[in-house]
Amino acid sequence: MTVPQTPDYLAIGHITIDLLPDGGQALGGSALYAALTAARFGLRAAILTRGDFARAGRHLDEALRQVAAEVEIIAQSASAATTFRNTTIAGRRHQEIHAWAGPIDVNGLPPAWRSARVVHLAPVAQEIEPRQVGRLHPGYLGATPQGWMRQWSPARDGLVSLEQLRLPPDTLSRIDALVLSSSEQSLARDAIDAVSRRGLVAITRGAEPAHLIDRGRSIEIPAYPVRVVDDTGAGDVFAAVLFLLRADVTPVSVAARTAAAAAALRLQSGIGPEAIPTRAQVEEFLAVAEQSARGRRP
Repeated sequence: MTVPQTPDYLAIGHITIDLLPDGGQALGGSALYAALTAARFGLRAAILTRGDFARAGRHLDEALRQVAAEVEIIAQSASAATTFRNTTIAGRRHQEIHAWAGPIDVNGLPPAWRSARVVHLAPVAQEIEPRQVGRLHPGYLGATPQGWMRQWSPARDGLVSLEQLRLPPDTLSRIDALVLSSSEQSLARDAIDAVSRRGLVAITRGAEPAHLIDRGRSIEIPAYPVRVVDDTGAGDVFAAVLFLLRADVTPVSVAARTAAAAAALRLQSGIGPEAIPTRAQVEEFLAVAEQSARGRRP
């Protein structure tokens, strides 16, 4: 019997099926984008998820096999895979959940995985019970909490709304870094205050500078201007790079600039997980950006 090796980076959350406007389907989910980012930065990456992808069709089955070639996956059994539909109406994003895979049982982790160097809590639809976090013993614990803030009703076609983020104090006391968007900020003030007093909080704001609070100290990290091809997963790429570099004690400003560069490359490079950059591509992007900045200085 092969004993599972301890991953460098473990993402916990649903791998999802995203229903596309053209009638197609694609794999998604924060855990997917974050773990693939870690893998392309050279880390041993893994995902704990839940869902039934066998009925998803040959296209998604092949896509999942490609992910599994880079990332080790444990998929707990379910009767469905969590399925999202995102649409934009009058400039506003509307999100629906058409199927839910159910809660992820952290007890299903191999013991070696519980002490991964980085554990990324990446819920997308209330699939992680916050009190189970105490069973994890990572070197660095990061979270993208959007899935803890989502509520939906089958009676309203699964339309998603955001509610106040409520996490137990013992869970918040364990989180080293929190990444969320500006649209989620006002609903997560208590969590932001709790984590930022002793750790790191990053609030992404699209094309505007990201706002970081590092143990009470505020930092602005400009976004790199790029032509946006697809923004799916860009925030997850940002979070993954920030977490993995901070786990290596990279200075916050350097880690955040690198994370912003990785997100920019994700935005401009194509559609879906295939467009997640490698560490070498991010380093090249940063070198070019720095050279350009020096050329503009008087």
